[in-house]
Amino acid sequence: MKIEYGLDQLPEVAGKLISGFSEARVFAFYGKMGAGKTTLIKSICEELEVMDVVTSPTFALINEYLTEEAASVFHFDFYRIEKPSEALDIGFEEYIYGNDYCLIEWPEKVAALLPDSYIKVIIEEKDNGSRVLEALQIE
Repeated sequence: MKIEYGLDQLPEVAGKLISGFSEARVFAFYGKMGAGKTTLIKSICEELEVMDVVTSPTFALINEYLTEEAASVFHFDFYRIEKPSEALDIGFEEYIYGNDYCLIEWPEKVAALLPDSYIKVIIEEKDNGSRVLEALQIE
């Protein structure tokens, strides 16, 4: 799946991402600082009917949000970690092998810990301010 979009199209893009990979629960978001990873994750959480305020867990490493149906959505931000063992310390493997949505920013910091199957989401910013999203099933 490859989509070029503007910020006003985020809800539509989030919906396509979730419906296009309806069986997937682990999404890894790749992109430079400021590419729009957190902004897209906020839209995905809206699509999943998260009731909580969605913010980047840069310092906490993980935020848990609850949906209207009391399901959990876990949002990870590994920008500040220095080694994968820090992710293990918060129980990362238990989260990603569960059945809840796991939305991971800076997954390259924990590449060795990612499951065998996940959705790789690459976001690139274009010169005109639009974004290009490419989503691939990794198996």
